[in-house]
Amino acid sequence: MSHLDASLPRPRPANTAAAFPARVRAIIGRLQALAGDELERELVRLLDTLEQDLFRQAEKARSAGAQSGYLASLGTLRSHRHKLIASFSAELAAALENLRAPVLTAPSANMDPDASGLRLVDHSEVTEANVLTAIARRHESRAGLPLLLLGQRLAVLAGRPAFDVSTLPVGPTAVATMLSRACTGVTGDVEARLQLYSLFDQQMMAGYLPLVEAMNTLLDRENVLPGLTFVPTLTRRENGERSGQAPDSEGGQDDGGSTELNPNDERGASSLDATSPRRRRTDGHAIPGEQGPHGFVRQDSGLGGRVDTADEMQALAQLQQLLAATRHAGPSGGNLRSEDTLATDELDAALSSLQAPAEGASMPRSPGQVRQALLEQSRQQRGRATHLADHDDETFELLGLLYSEIGRELRQGTRGAALLERLQVPLLRVALQDRGFFVRKQHPARQLLNSIAEAGTQWLDDNDPGADRRLDDQLHEAVNHVVENYNGDPGVFAAAQETLSGQLEALARKAEVAQRRQVEAARGRDKLERAKQQAALAIKDAIGGTAVPRFLTTLLEQAWTDVLSLVLLRHGEESAEWREHVDATARIIAANRGEPAPESLQPRVTEALGLVGYQGDEADAIAGRLVAANDDGDDPASRTELAVKLKARARLGANEIPPLPPVGPRNAREEECYVHLRSVAFGTSIEFNINQQGDRVRHRLAWFSPITGRVLLLTAKGQRIEDQQGRETLDQIARLLAIGEARIVPADDHTSLVDRAWQSTLAKLRSFGRNPPGKEISQ
Repeated sequence: MSHLDASLPRPRPANTAAAFPARVRAIIGRLQALAGDELERELVRLLDTLEQDLFRQAEKARSAGAQSGYLASLGTLRSHRHKLIASFSAELAAALENLRAPVLTAPSANMDPDASGLRLVDHSEVTEANVLTAIARRHESRAGLPLLLLGQRLAVLAGRPAFDVSTLPVGPTAVATMLSRACTGVTGDVEARLQLYSLFDQQMMAGYLPLVEAMNTLLDRENVLPGLTFVPTLTRRENGERSGQAPDSEGGQDDGGSTELNPNDERGASSLDATSPRRRRTDGHAIPGEQGPHGFVRQDSGLGGRVDTADEMQALAQLQQLLAATRHAGPSGGNLRSEDTLATDELDAALSSLQAPAEGASMPRSPGQVRQALLEQSRQQRGRATHLADHDDETFELLGLLYSEIGRELRQGTRGAALLERLQVPLLRVALQDRGFFVRKQHPARQLLNSIAEAGTQWLDDNDPGADRRLDDQLHEAVNHVVENYNGDPGVFAAAQETLSGQLEALARKAEVAQRRQVEAARGRDKLERAKQQAALAIKDAIGGTAVPRFLTTLLEQAWTDVLSLVLLRHGEESAEWREHVDATARIIAANRGEPAPESLQPRVTEALGLVGYQGDEADAIAGRLVAANDDGDDPASRTELAVKLKARARLGANEIPPLPPVGPRNAREEECYVHLRSVAFGTSIEFNINQQGDRVRHRLAWFSPITGRVLLLTAKGQRIEDQQGRETLDQIARLLAIGEARIVPADDHTSLVDRAWQSTLAKLRSFGRNPPGKEISQ
């Protein structure tokens, strides 16, 4: 038994004696059809993708051994894929048929170990087990509540206690185990299986949550625990712990504690929305214990917003700890603050007046400036100074830091930056009401912020006259829609994001096509350059140590090198045509040593020159001088005239292939970076520093030549970087990596711009908390 089998649940044995009643059998049959059809269809699609990936990797392999390995894995997969699908489907059907069979667990840890069964565990077994376990846990977390409800309902059918998520017959762990067993012996080597598991995580399990919800809906419709809900018991604060917050009233507690929500009821989430006026407290905070979507109790986290899931609660709690550490590390100004606090509802109303300013009015350019404008406005209205509550003040600080980090990639003064400035007031209103904006990647306001920020860095180029004006118009329409219509409804952001998503997807597809064309062109240029190098080497070998006239050298290095390069490109190094032209080169050199030239040599040379555009008298003249460059009767004037024509004539690929910069010796660190850079996959992103302030730009290393070292850097649009000065070769980029002026983005780092900016914001908060009061933070 392998380590992988030991770390995952064992299959249930067939239990034909435990016959189900007819109604239960019918329900299980419908579950098998639903789950089997969906998972089998996704498995077929997964295997198709894997075959395409293996074939693509074989085409791009840099060695014959690697290519044969990919092709062997591809052949094994194609010959056994039907067996894999059948095995997976059979295990899935058996798992539901044997609901009443006991789950076999691993032997107890307190049993005496059997030393005879001990062995060294292969590294690949540990790797596969870890990968599958991580995938299962990730999807168990994402589908936590639906899996919990499904475990309760399947337990009713089985007549046993509720299934745990890890032992659920169709849970993520079980599905991963089925796939692992089905793959054994039919998917080639370990690397191919790990690649399959990665696709399983990203592609096949992408639709797992809707499948679990569909199974719950089916069982609910079959009256198996209809209307089942789950409301976990969560700790609530008995007394207000924030400054200026009174303890919750009895009525508010009773209201929040007695509410139950059916997750299958479409009205459940909206009818108890914390943004509803009927469910809001007068100070602008959600009522503690209020029911949230998916059956979780939505609680006031002490952060001025609401949270919907346990993961968000944990993330917000960690954020609260960082903010508390930052407050303690900074200078205390509590004694200097006025007693007049601006309530959240008043703050929201004031922001609403700033959201759509009058035409010609100046707009604050940062959340900090918005805060100062609000406090000044409040002082003028009340006649005395006011301050914000701690949680509201922190929201301004957080959004200000987030905007600052976004500005490291989106330069100020650009059209994208101007759009973000207009969007900051609606975002402040969202964050004040729902601090989940900061930790929930799928929050519609956060998604729109990311779309506009990435569009500003990738698609909007103020210096590009050919920039997509349609996208520019749609971005302005999306921001205008939010500014004009947002009044507490996050759906406004979702509607704006929906209008943008189609255009952004179309641009992404267009960029992929442009990238493929650029890579093909770069490969063609590289192939031409290598052909010219090989042609020059063939001429050099033919000359050997013989001294040849200067004019003959010029003819060989220009016209005849182009001929050899074109023949090599068209027919290849192993072709008879290439050997014939190399032989003609040797005969040209021999003829100029005084050896008699065959009568067929000059016509052959004339014909060959026609391949690269030399025709008529010009081709005859060049051929005649190649075969008899030492002819004493040659007219110097005609030779000079021919040299001028050759110099004015365009060479093969002369305008497309700039000369390579010289390569100097590398130190140990630079050599390490160079070796690593040669091993990265095509399409890897690299971030380059563009100034001393730490601003950076991300380009894609779409292709490089392992022979010449040339690189192809592309923008997100798939456009070639025209000014690659200092970044033209692997050697130059390796030197930038060595001194920290460039960074290779890890292959698994597919985070969005806003996600990266948020992680940088958290890092800055941690650095604030570690520094003593009064000490300047260096970033």
